[in-house]
Amino acid sequence: MFFDVYRFCFDPACKCGGILLVLQRDAKGQYLFDLICHHLNLLEKDYFGIRYVDPDKQRIMLSSCRQEQSPADAGYTKLEYSGSAGGSVWLSFKCSIFVFAFLSPVYTPTHWLEFTKSIAKQMKSQPPFTMCLRVKFYPPEPATLKEEITRYLVFLQIKRDLYHGRLLCKASDAAMLAAHILQAEIGDYDPGKHPEGYSSKFQFFPKHSEKLERRIADIHKTELIGQTPETSERNFLQKAQMLETYGVDPHPCKDVSGNPAFLAFTPFGFVVLQGNKRVHFLKWNEVTKLKFEGKTFHIYANQREDEKIILTYFAPTPEACKHLWKCGVENQAFYKLEKSSQVRTVSSSNLFFKGSRFRYSGRVAKEVMELSAKIKREPPEIHRAGLVPSRSCPSITHGPRLSSVPRTRRRAVHISIMEGESCDAAVR
Repeated sequence: MFFDVYRFCFDPACKCGGILLVLQRDAKGQYLFDLICHHLNLLEKDYFGIRYVDPDKQRIMLSSCRQEQSPADAGYTKLEYSGSAGGSVWLSFKCSIFVFAFLSPVYTPTHWLEFTKSIAKQMKSQPPFTMCLRVKFYPPEPATLKEEITRYLVFLQIKRDLYHGRLLCKASDAAMLAAHILQAEIGDYDPGKHPEGYSSKFQFFPKHSEKLERRIADIHKTELIGQTPETSERNFLQKAQMLETYGVDPHPCKDVSGNPAFLAFTPFGFVVLQGNKRVHFLKWNEVTKLKFEGKTFHIYANQREDEKIILTYFAPTPEACKHLWKCGVENQAFYKLEKSSQVRTVSSSNLFFKGSRFRYSGRVAKEVMELSAKIKREPPEIHRAGLVPSRSCPSITHGPRLSSVPRTRRRAVHISIMEGESCDAAVR
C-alpha cells in the first residue's frame, strides 16, 4: 500500500522536525482537519480551516514523498483516534512540544483545503507544500466563545493580524492591544526582569514609534497588574472585535477606474478597503448575490427598499477571482443563514447549468453557537508560550508558562507561536 507523507515544518530554522503525517492516498480533507482538532482537543472547530499555498509562492517547507514500507517499520506511531472515514493515520513527533504556528506574510495566493475532497487531488502542483490551521470564520464576539482553548487560538490569529498590518487601528487602541499581549504572555511588570525599554524588544506591528513603545509599557505597568493570561486575552479580543478591520482577510483587486483596492469578508459583512480607509461596507443581510466572470467580480446589494447597487472589481487572475467568489459564498452562508439546510444546492443532473457548482458545506454561525452552548467538559490544560523578542533581550525570561487553568489528568495542549523575521513567510 502506498502512503503520502507530509512533513509540517513551520519554521525552516526549527530543528524539532515538526510533525510527520502519513495518510492513505485517498484521505479527505475532513480527516486531516479532524485529526488536528483532535490533537489540540478543540471542540469549537467550525471557525477554523486548513490553508495551503502553491510551491512557487511558499517559503516554508512541507515535503511529500511516497512510502512503500509499513509506517510502523519506518518508525511512526499510530495515533489512537477514531474519526470520519479516511484510512489509517500515523504520526512521528520529533519534539515534545506540538508547535502550531499562525504565520502571516503579505498577500500570496492561498487556498482553503476542501474537506469533502481528497487531499491528494487538491494538490495540483508538485511538492513541497505548505499547510497551516487558520481561523476561517472569525467569531462575531470572540471573547464570548465557550472554551478557553478556542479563545486562545483566535487570540493568536488576531495577534498575527495585528503584527502584519491587517488589523488597522489608531495609536491609542494599538497601545492597549499590545499591552494586553504583553500581560497575557509575560505577566505582571517586574523591574528585576523587565529593564527600561523592554517593550521595544517585541514587534507588535509592522512599524511603530518610540512614543508608542513607551505608552505600551506604561499601560502594562500601571493598568493591567494582576490580570491572568485568560483575562488579558479576553480583554484583547473584546477590543479587537470593535475595530473596523477585525476579521479582514484581504483580496487585492482594482476598481472600475483602475485604483487598487482590497476586498474582504468579515463577520458583519462585505468590506472594500483603499489605502487605510474603508470605502464600502455592506451588511450580510444587504448582499443579495455574488458573481464572477473571468477576472470580474460583482456584488449585488439592496441597501434600501428602493436602492439596488452593483459593485464591480477586477481580480489579478481568473483563478484569484474564483477564489474570491468562493470565499464570499462561504462567508455569506456562514454568517447570514439561520440553518445549514438553507444552503442552495445545484443538482448534478442539471446539464444546462452554467457556472461553478461550489457551495458552502458545514454548519452556519447560529448552529455553531448553539452547539458550543451545550459543551460540558472539564477544560483542557493549556501551556502558553511566552513572547519571543525581535531583538536580543536576555533579561526577559521566556518559554512555556502554564495558564490559570487548574492541572488535570487530561491531555495537555502545548501551543507555541514563533515570532521574528524567520517566520514572516508562511500561509496567511
